[in-house]
Amino acid sequence: MATSVQNNKRVKTYHFHQEWETEFCFININDKCVCLICGASVSVGKRCNVERHFTKVHGNFSQDFPAGSSLRRDKITELKTTLQRQQSLFTKPAKKTNSATEASFKVAHILTKRKKPFTDGGIIKEAMTAVAETLFRNHKNKTDILSAIADVQLGANTMARRVSALSADAVKQLESDMNRCKWFSIQCDESVDRSDTAQLAVFIRMVFDDFSTKEEFLTLLPLKATTRGVDVYNAVKDYFVGKKIPIEKLVFVTTDGAPAITGRHSGFIAYCRADPDFPKFLNYHCIIHQQAICAKVMGFDHVMTPVIRIINSIRAKAKQHRIFKLFLEECSAEYGDLLLHTEVRWLSRGKILQRFLSLLGEIKAFMETREEDTTLLSDAEWLLDLAFLTDVTEKINHLNIQLQGKGKNICDMISAVKAFSAKLSLYIQQVKNKRFQHFPSVSKMLESHTGAVSVLNVSKYCDLLSRLGQEFADRFSDFEKLEPCVTFMANPFMDVDISEISGQMAELFCVDPVEMEMEVINLQNNVQLKSQQHSQHFWSLVEPDNYENLHQAALKMSALFGSTYLCESAFSDMNVLKSKLRTRLTDEHLNDSIRVNLSGYTPAYTSLVDSLQCQSSHYVKNK
Repeated sequence: MATSVQNNKRVKTYHFHQEWETEFCFININDKCVCLICGASVSVGKRCNVERHFTKVHGNFSQDFPAGSSLRRDKITELKTTLQRQQSLFTKPAKKTNSATEASFKVAHILTKRKKPFTDGGIIKEAMTAVAETLFRNHKNKTDILSAIADVQLGANTMARRVSALSADAVKQLESDMNRCKWFSIQCDESVDRSDTAQLAVFIRMVFDDFSTKEEFLTLLPLKATTRGVDVYNAVKDYFVGKKIPIEKLVFVTTDGAPAITGRHSGFIAYCRADPDFPKFLNYHCIIHQQAICAKVMGFDHVMTPVIRIINSIRAKAKQHRIFKLFLEECSAEYGDLLLHTEVRWLSRGKILQRFLSLLGEIKAFMETREEDTTLLSDAEWLLDLAFLTDVTEKINHLNIQLQGKGKNICDMISAVKAFSAKLSLYIQQVKNKRFQHFPSVSKMLESHTGAVSVLNVSKYCDLLSRLGQEFADRFSDFEKLEPCVTFMANPFMDVDISEISGQMAELFCVDPVEMEMEVINLQNNVQLKSQQHSQHFWSLVEPDNYENLHQAALKMSALFGSTYLCESAFSDMNVLKSKLRTRLTDEHLNDSIRVNLSGYTPAYTSLVDSLQCQSSHYVKNK
């Protein structure tokens, strides 16, 4: 009973009184009463305790410094200054090392964003020192500035640790977003790094309650042995389980269409669909990959093969290449050199054809000076074919650029492809009538080259355009089911067959088709929402309580990746980060470097510094 009374007894709080400073020489530091004379503190901040300490321990103080006198005030000020100086003796170095550590994190972040090696930290420090010595040569605080720069930890090993810490901080923020998001989709692609290790890049696109989206680098998974579908599946599944990623939120997977990924029986997608831990999701082949494959059906090898052969013959030998560039400079040509063709690069064919056609006169003159055969470059029919192929590839390249980029909406990407297919139909009709206003190179060739009109064969060009249009129709058949839903989401008040669109959306997004029908009718007759139909944030205005299925379908649509562009661009960064001079870069450091390079998150520098025991730099430049 007595114990219960004691536990319930109210704890009394004592407060410091400012007059104790002049009366008893006590000051309040962190809620403790500290004596200015001896530095001792009392256990309980009551007046009686403070007074007892002052009178018993410092009884002669009042005789030397009478209360209320100027001597006493000056002495107390002196004692406070001395105490603050003693405290700063410990706090200033700590603040200095903390600032140096934060600076090293920022340098590591900048270096990685610029894809520079860890050893460049020492170069940065050397440059900073040289700059400071020059700029602050006559500055009174030059020594302090140079000392502060010397304290910054920028050694190679330190830079590696800083990048790892920055990567861990980005992962922490990403995990928070993954837990907070409603749905997400992933895109994955595989490539080989400089040390012949297959690296599987995985990116994630998350959509949140307010329909905002984020696209972030998820991971880079090394495949040490084979790259079969089961190997990719095991690597992805182990990562998802190890990182406790909410896999039930997965709605879409976008891939490059490789057999190991999309194989019907032994592909990565097939293994995921057979795994009960994975939810029902949609899989699509990258739009950009399909568009690039479509471009290969054009053929016209009788044009491409000679062009590549001539370019290679000019650039094959260093001496001949130098002479050719000097020749272009003397002729004041539009360009200073020819481009080499690379099959795997999306825009390569169009760029080399455009450059070759622009320098056609100079190339012919250069070949004549070397007494080479230029009969082909004077053939009117071949030149028309070259001009036509150049115009068509330029249009395909324009479509490719429209599909590239981070944060691309699937609606915009499908619209671009549909528009290109419609343009092909228009081009066919115009070419049949020998109208080439949309083919500037052909028009110019017909005007400038005598005899070109007589050898013009429009049926050949119409066949090429028809073949290209058919390939687009076949390749993008996967999106036929998705297109009506995308169209409806873009314009929900359009005239549609409600039962049909509800069934399609129910099949794609796993919602109730019966309830979806009622929600579509209610939505299309909602006057208030109809007035907001042109709003950029329309679906965020739709109440999820009244339109649950529509709201979920719109969220899942917003999470869709249309291409593997981010993976392809990450591989370009990977080849720079792990170059032929950095082949010993480990998989862990490569993963961390790519994450820091690509992450859109702002590092929490204060938290990173607080998590470390900060020390000044021990790095010494080798003389």
